[in-house]
Amino acid sequence: MDLIVEPDIYAPSIDDNGNYVDKIPSFTNIKNGLRCPCGTRRDKTYDCSSYFTNHIKTQTHKKWLSNMNINKSNYYIENIQMRETINNQKLIIAKFEKEINTKLKTINYLTEQLVAKEQIITENIDLINFD
Repeated sequence: MDLIVEPDIYAPSIDDNGNYVDKIPSFTNIKNGLRCPCGTRRDKTYDCSSYFTNHIKTQTHKKWLSNMNINKSNYYIENIQMRETINNQKLIIAKFEKEINTKLKTINYLTEQLVAKEQIITENIDLINFD
């Protein structure tokens, strides 16, 4: 099984006024490229700052950034809702893991009991005097 390495996802910075602004990250720390979620070129991975600089100048990217600024309060609410969902899912997963562990212990116990009974039955059968 091979490990698949994904490119980093670009996230705009926030200025002093709380608005999203483009800030080109240093590509020296980005080993697998950078992907922008703006939707201009969904599957495009940028490997250097000059290509990414050209990308953030596109109208689609600028419109995406503008929409981010318009909807920033909605993103905050969505973030809170997602955190609640994640916490609920963690609780559900923990509950299922506990149930699975209990059932595995029961299966192991019953398997041991079955193996022990089979050994007793095998030891008590006299095949020579069998009528």
